[in-house]
Amino acid sequence: METQDPLISQTLNNRRRLLELIKKDAVYKGGDYTLSSGQKSSYYIDMRLITLSAEGAYLIANILFDELKNEDIDAIGGLTMGADPIAAAYAAISFLRGKPAQAFLVRKEEKKHGKNRLIEGPLKKGAKTAIVDDVATTGGSLLKAIDAVEKEGCTAVKVIALVDRGLGASQELAKKGYKLHSLYTLKDLGI
Repeated sequence: METQDPLISQTLNNRRRLLELIKKDAVYKGGDYTLSSGQKSSYYIDMRLITLSAEGAYLIANILFDELKNEDIDAIGGLTMGADPIAAAYAAISFLRGKPAQAFLVRKEEKKHGKNRLIEGPLKKGAKTAIVDDVATTGGSLLKAIDAVEKEGCTAVKVIALVDRGLGASQELAKKGYKLHSLYTLKDLGI
């Protein structure tokens, strides 16, 4: 009998548990919801109930760390608000696990006072970044974040959504030369 690597086993357990939490606490079916893209939907995925929970943040950060540990990543972030808790949790876990990456967030519009920043956090010019979002629909939030980091002289090495709704994000990102990596699809969520 072949024994399984304990790290792989832990990652699979984390992924299973996170999926359980999402299905139980974040999926709403049978409504009339307007998405950030403006599209209408009969279901809603409220990932902030997961990304802002202690267990959810821990699971997400560890899963993403395992996904990114072999990548050359200096920083992780994305468009506020979906990416904020993900990036912060990842930064903490990456430090604990010995490969620290900084967190950053991209504002929806440039700040009109202070330093007039579009990006907040310790993002340095030339940084290799992972761009994250909680739910990808059309890819607009991810593309806005990619554009912002590129304007700062950084590169997007990896683009990740926790959940891909399958409504065009992958295709829109592909047009710009990026591949969307997602932890879960609607099929995984039973939608």
